[in-house]
Amino acid sequence: MPRLLKTDELEFLATGAWILGTGGGGSPYASYLGVRRFHDEGGRITLMDPDELDDDDLVAVVSTMGAPLVFQERMTDADFALKPVRAMEDYLRQSFRAVMSVEVGGCNAFQPLLVAAASGLPVVDADAMGRAYPEAQMQSFSIAGLNMVPHAVADVRDNAVLITRAAGWHEMERVRRKVCTEFGSVATTCQAPRTGAEIKRFAVLRTLSQAIALGCEVHRARAAHEDPVEATVRAARGIRLFGGKVADVQRQTTEGFLRGDVRLDDLDADEGATFEIAFQNEFTIGRRDGAVAVTTPDLICVLDAVTGEAIGTESLRFGQRVTVIALPAPAIHRSPEGLAHVGPRAFGYDVEFRSVFDGNEEARP
Repeated sequence: MPRLLKTDELEFLATGAWILGTGGGGSPYASYLGVRRFHDEGGRITLMDPDELDDDDLVAVVSTMGAPLVFQERMTDADFALKPVRAMEDYLRQSFRAVMSVEVGGCNAFQPLLVAAASGLPVVDADAMGRAYPEAQMQSFSIAGLNMVPHAVADVRDNAVLITRAAGWHEMERVRRKVCTEFGSVATTCQAPRTGAEIKRFAVLRTLSQAIALGCEVHRARAAHEDPVEATVRAARGIRLFGGKVADVQRQTTEGFLRGDVRLDDLDADEGATFEIAFQNEFTIGRRDGAVAVTTPDLICVLDAVTGEAIGTESLRFGQRVTVIALPAPAIHRSPEGLAHVGPRAFGYDVEFRSVFDGNEEARP
C-alpha cells in the first residue's frame, strides 16, 4: 500500500535531492516550502513503491526544465506543475494512475509532489536518471530505446506545446529546448507516458527513498556535531576528491542551459594545487592540476565543507569553502548504451570514461 510521506521526510528529501542534483536541477528549497505548506495545512502525499503498479497503469513523468539560475526568480508551484499533466490527459483522453519525476536531483524531486498536491495522485518512488541531467535523452527510457512522444511543455502563463512527432530523442530535445527558451528559460513538462511495466523494468527504482535516507544522515550528522560531508560519503558509498575554496567562477545562460566552469584552490597541501570543474547545469568533468580526475556519469558533487549542504552551479561564489566528492552512478549509465547518452563524449569531451570507483567495487550501488 502507498504510504504517507512524513513532514520531516520532506526536509530530508530536499537535502538529499540537492546532493544528487550534482550541481544542477535547481535548488529544491522553494518547492520544499510549497509542499511543506500544503502538508502543514492538512494535505497528504502518498509514496508508492514501483512494485505496486499494475503493468498497464499509466504514469505521468514530470519535470521542470530550463536554466537553474532562472529557477531562483520564477519558481514552480503546484498549479504550474500540473498544467502539462492536464494537457497530456486531454490529448490522451485518459487519466494517469500516478506521477513520477524524470530526475531525483534538485527541485525535480519535488515536481511529482507538487503535482500530487494539486491532483491527489500518488508519487512513484522512482525516477529516470538517479540524479540530475540537463537533457531529455539522458534518461533511462531513452537509453532503453523507448518512444519519446507525446511530450507536453507548459509555461507559467497560458501557453502549452504538445510535441506529437519527433525523429528521435535528440531532435525532440532540440525542439522542446527552443520552446523552453521562448517561455523564458523555464517550463514544466509531462514527458511521454509510461506504463507500470516500463517503470518497473527501465526506471531507476526507489530513488526518492534513497534521497530521503541520504538527507536524514546529513541532518543526523549535523545534530551529532559530526562531519556531514563524511556522513554523505559513508552513506552514499562515495569518495572525497578535493577540498578547497572557490577561486573563480565563469558562467552564462545560453539556449536554456547554465554553462561554465569553477576553479578551486586547495587548502590542504597534499590534495593538489587546483581543481577545475566544467558544468552544463550539472557538473560534467573535473580536472586536478589540468589532468582529468572525474567525469560523468560518476556523480560530481560540490558540498559546503562545514554544513555538507550541496552547492548548485548557480550558487557558486568566490571564497566558499567546499569539498568535492564523487558518488557512484546507476548501473544503466555505466553500460555501453548509457555511456553513449551520458558519458563525457555526450557533453563534447574527447575523453574515455574511467570511473573513480574502478577497483573499488564495494562502492558500487
